[in-house]
Amino acid sequence: MKTQNLEKPRTDVELDQRAIAILRENEWGDYTLPTWGLYPYQWNWDSMFVALGFSEFDLDRAWREVETLFQGQWNNGMAAHIVFRRDDPSYFPGPKIWNSGQNPPTSGCSQPPVAATIVRDLYEADPDVGLPWLKMIFPKLMAWHRWFHTMRVISGGSVIAVTHPWESGRDNSPDWDLALANVDPSGIAPYQRRDIEHVDAAMRPTNEEYDRYLKLVEYGVESGWDHAHITREGPFAVADPGVSFILMRSDKDLLELAKILEAEDSAKEIRSWLYHAEEAADYLWSEELGAYTARDLRTDEHADGVSSVAFLSYYAGVSTPRRDAKLQATLRRILDATAFSLPSFDPEHCKFNARRYWRGPVWAIINYMVARGLSEYGFEREARKLQLDTRNAIRESGFYEYFNPINGEGAGGNQFAWTAAIWLAWASPTTE
Repeated sequence: MKTQNLEKPRTDVELDQRAIAILRENEWGDYTLPTWGLYPYQWNWDSMFVALGFSEFDLDRAWREVETLFQGQWNNGMAAHIVFRRDDPSYFPGPKIWNSGQNPPTSGCSQPPVAATIVRDLYEADPDVGLPWLKMIFPKLMAWHRWFHTMRVISGGSVIAVTHPWESGRDNSPDWDLALANVDPSGIAPYQRRDIEHVDAAMRPTNEEYDRYLKLVEYGVESGWDHAHITREGPFAVADPGVSFILMRSDKDLLELAKILEAEDSAKEIRSWLYHAEEAADYLWSEELGAYTARDLRTDEHADGVSSVAFLSYYAGVSTPRRDAKLQATLRRILDATAFSLPSFDPEHCKFNARRYWRGPVWAIINYMVARGLSEYGFEREARKLQLDTRNAIRESGFYEYFNPINGEGAGGNQFAWTAAIWLAWASPTTE
């Protein structure tokens, strides 16, 4: 049970201790809930960031977190975005709505594939401990990446599609507004949202957005969760910089894991995926906005604003001198616009909302990945700002799901597992 009415930690060491306690308190056996009440199941990328946090003090437990996530992997290779270990009425939409036909029950879409990168991190933390785990997990990672490169591309192309906003991990980002407007929500059966029973509705997606989310779930159920068909014919297919760049980075880390295991056939297959990475990045580039943006695969329209995931290009290893000049100018403008970085959407855009989920708030996990990429390309000042802003937001507000970029106020769920994990792995001064 999650601890209530906790005193505010006074020191960074106390924050370290609190972060460890949050990971332990959110455990449910060998997997971890994002937070009690709001998210009572196992989420895909949440679990992977949680594993990164556990690796700071319990490496075996970190590997077990990875293992349990892949217990929900489909035969076609997809690692689902939610694994429903039990039917908890506090969450909607639950396993009966998704009707995936899996055991254990899962949702019918995936999430950003951060796993290969984090598995590499876990292995490098202790190769002797990690090697048996790696041998077990590697084929599962290969199958999942192959699923993205076959089931989420259109007509043999190289551009990765997300077919539901939930697949992006950024549920209500303005990036989806144009494509969602073409999803007809009529005919949706009455339902009761559970998320706004736990969190202020002003922080969550709107009812209108939820109607369209559920329509896309309904389409998936009616198609028998034929993922290739959904990608080709479904009402929503968008190229997402977040998923695309995370997959590119994970492909590269998966290649290094293949080399460790001397898996030559797998390495050859991964190289074929990476061969087309530049082409996919080109498709996402908006010269007008000076950034990589989401793009509707049905209409070829770019999103009309810049999200924080645009800057994951460095994390992916995507860099050209001409584009970098523009991208850095865009980044500097956005960094200067709010007290706490990195806002999830451009604060100078009319759709920006400092409190509403992915339409403006700061997310520690995105800051971590963006900063990691920036640092690898030598943009140390910008990377350091993201780290310090994340650190200070947690110091001021605690381990919230996300933070208001204007004042650093915590929002969404509290005692949040992946925020605690990112503190332990990156934001805490004790990691330096």
